[in-house]
Amino acid sequence: MTLIVLSYWDIAFAAVLLIVNGILSFFLQLGVHRQLLVSAIRMVIQLTLIGYVLLILFSLVSPLWTGLTALIMVGFAGYEIMSRLERRFHGVWAYGLGTGAMLFAATLVTVLALTTQVQPDPWYHPRYALPMFGMILGNTMTGISLGLNTLISNTVRERGSIEGQIALGRTRSEAFKPVVRQAMRSGFIPILNAMSASGVVSLPGMMTGQILAGADPTLAVQYQILIMFLIGGATGIGVIIAVLVGAYRLTDDRHRLRIDRLTEA
Repeated sequence: MTLIVLSYWDIAFAAVLLIVNGILSFFLQLGVHRQLLVSAIRMVIQLTLIGYVLLILFSLVSPLWTGLTALIMVGFAGYEIMSRLERRFHGVWAYGLGTGAMLFAATLVTVLALTTQVQPDPWYHPRYALPMFGMILGNTMTGISLGLNTLISNTVRERGSIEGQIALGRTRSEAFKPVVRQAMRSGFIPILNAMSASGVVSLPGMMTGQILAGADPTLAVQYQILIMFLIGGATGIGVIIAVLVGAYRLTDDRHRLRIDRLTEA
């Protein structure tokens, strides 16, 4: 099957749909037309630049440059997690908690997949490592940000209940258990919805891209199932680590609630 090549006019025509949304937002006073414009411009610039960067990386096939690129991706993802929180921790914890959990989970799962299932030669080849890492990282970022936001907001809202349970003799882990569980459930929601809808409501992005590129649909399905399992595993690991460490940070060794360690975003 011949690969269909898009022209700039094809892309511009698709952008008209976004412009229509911006016009509707302006007249309906939704207040999102500027965000749509900025996000669209940012997306075009970022994707264009990464396309040229990937061309260079594919020609180099260097573990150093592949790893450095992955770290830069994690750095930006960590900032996105921090910016989505209504409240955040003071100091380095504001950026480090979500970033650290995401780095550990996404790196562990990606390296495991590259060395055991996909097995490119070499295993760190950027053509395979970076797209896979990006998909896992993006979904893990969403889960962690939801989990942390739920943890922090519920802790602030349920402050009286938590402190009351601690005053009655419960440990911090016992008092925090309902809040922690709810935060973890929130973090799992995006990947649960994605897996439930795959193949029935939607065709996931990786599978759609392979099919449009002319790949056998059954082979595309196999890769998509693998990716969804990897995303689910990384999201779970990242959410659990971030929420547990976040709950630990919101208390101290004397089993006191430490709301003072939070600040407004």
